[in-house]
Amino acid sequence: MPRLVLVLPLTPLETGDRFAVEEWPLHITVLAPFDTDAAPDEIARVTAAALDGHAALTVIAGPDELFGRRHDIAVTVIDDNVALTSLHDRLVEALRPLATDPHEWAFAGPEFRAHVTVKRQARVQAGDEINLTQIALVDMAPRTSRSGRTVLATLNLLRLPGRLR
Repeated sequence: MPRLVLVLPLTPLETGDRFAVEEWPLHITVLAPFDTDAAPDEIARVTAAALDGHAALTVIAGPDELFGRRHDIAVTVIDDNVALTSLHDRLVEALRPLATDPHEWAFAGPEFRAHVTVKRQARVQAGDEINLTQIALVDMAPRTSRSGRTVLATLNLLRLPGRLR
């Protein structure tokens, strides 16, 4: 059973890209990991339909916080952004019917709080403008750090004149 996640990479990814767990490229998770019996191609198709007409986004990095169960994961929170929250909500509604458990955290968890995890090799700073032009579907399995993650599909967000915040 696939465990998938939808992310907005800060630098575009390619279908087939692989990376170790600790070397995730900087990204904003727009739909948390979820289990599904649906084929990744179907998830990508439903995601594309949910994105229909959605413009690329420019978001602003906010303050640093600590996330995680033990509050030990350094992140930079993204300032509130109506378009980003709307995108998240669209994806929740579109993909909930394909989830193995439509009540799992990805679909029924606490309020969406967009953030970028601070990595050893890179991070964003408060005040940075971040242009988000792509969404990527990533396979979270296998779950060993050595095996890494695989990008199953990428979809471009529409590039419109000007900025959408």
